[in-house]
Amino acid sequence: MTKEIWINLPVKDVNKSKAFFTSIGFSLNEQYSNGNESACITVGSKNIAVMLFKEASFKNFIQHEIADPQKGTEVLFSFDAENEDEVNEIAGKVVDAGGTLFSKPASVQGWMYGCAFIDLDGHRWNVLHMDMSKMPKP
Repeated sequence: MTKEIWINLPVKDVNKSKAFFTSIGFSLNEQYSNGNESACITVGSKNIAVMLFKEASFKNFIQHEIADPQKGTEVLFSFDAENEDEVNEIAGKVVDAGGTLFSKPASVQGWMYGCAFIDLDGHRWNVLHMDMSKMPKP
């Protein structure tokens, strides 16, 4: 049975992307990193692996064209925050690291607080703090 999942993303510059993600709080896993060709960033306490591959290498794996994230969004990566302050802190780090907020930190539906950003290669990310005690009951 499946035990782990890896998210694979194409990037223009592995080192710049590695610097971006580590500066916003993700961890670098050197074991799965390969110089300028790939890097492994881990997310959260479960260490979800996000593999950053130089576009040419990524294209070889998928045997298909790489989608242009400037023209459309195939996926929105979401991760949690401990509280509203952490959402605000991550938003500031994203901007400082060269990313773009496309949704500034705000309350959502009365029980969530979050923001959303675009990384250096156009991939979209969402960070949320969810107060489950305020979640509407069905």
